[in-house]
Parts: sequence; C-alpha cells; structure tokens
Amino acid sequence: MADNTERQRWMGVLAKSNAVAIEARLADAPALPPHTRLRGPETGLVMVRGRAGGDGAPFNLGEMTVTRCAVRLADGTVGHAYLAGRDARAAELAAALDAALQDPARRPALMAAVVEPLAAAQSEAREREARRAAATRVRFLAMETTR
Repeated sequence: MADNTERQRWMGVLAKSNAVAIEARLADAPALPPHTRLRGPETGLVMVRGRAGGDGAPFNLGEMTVTRCAVRLADGTVGHAYLAGRDARAAELAAALDAALQDPARRPALMAAVVEPLAAAQSEAREREARRAAATRVRFLAMETTR
C-alpha cells in the first residue's frame, strides 16, 4: 500500500485531469485490471465554504458540481475518485487508476506512463498561465518610491 502523501499526489493529479487526457496516457501504459463499479459515477453538488481574508469566520460561498466513483478490482482493492465537474468517464478512469496504483507491482509503470506525464502537463499549464498573467502586471512606481 502506498503512503498517504504519495496517494494524495496521484489522486490530486487524476482529479485535475479530463477523460481525454487520461485515455491518451493510458494508450501507452499497461492495461488496467478489470474492475466492477461499487458506486457511480454519480454527479451531485457540494457546498464550498470560504473565509473572509483567509482566516475570518467561515461562510457558504456556493455550490460546486462534483462527480464521484468507486470501483473494486478482482483482488478486492478499492479505488475512489472525486472530480470537479460532470466528467463521468474521467471519474471512473481515475478510480480504476487509484485502485491499480495501490498495487506496488503495477505502480511504477502506471506512474511513469500516466501520472507523471499528466502532472508535467498540469505544471506546464500553470507556468504558462503565470507567465501570461505576469505579462499584464502593472507596477505603480510612484507608490513604490514613496515608501
């Protein structure tokens, strides 16, 4: 069984991926073991809570659409997935991958073929967005020089 931080990492990467991206990476990976659905994929709403200023009193910000799925492999390993949005296929693939990644024999190949490339693509997209935002940054020199 993987330690919690490693599992949190791969589940975070899978939760931020869509079905097209996961399926594209699975094409170059070892086949996933057969699974049966325990729950879903089901789409519903969750309440998002916020805090004023990050540390104030909590308040209900609004609702968010979430899709969840749980699967079981033939060996009894259970995989779970919760994703923002309505991508039922991505939720099922993420749950199946979560279950398969819990097997130490399967983990290295699936991490190298699926999770690491997805994580790299997500990191590149974040960096690209940060560069784009930085290009529009406005510096108020008058404010900086009077401090």
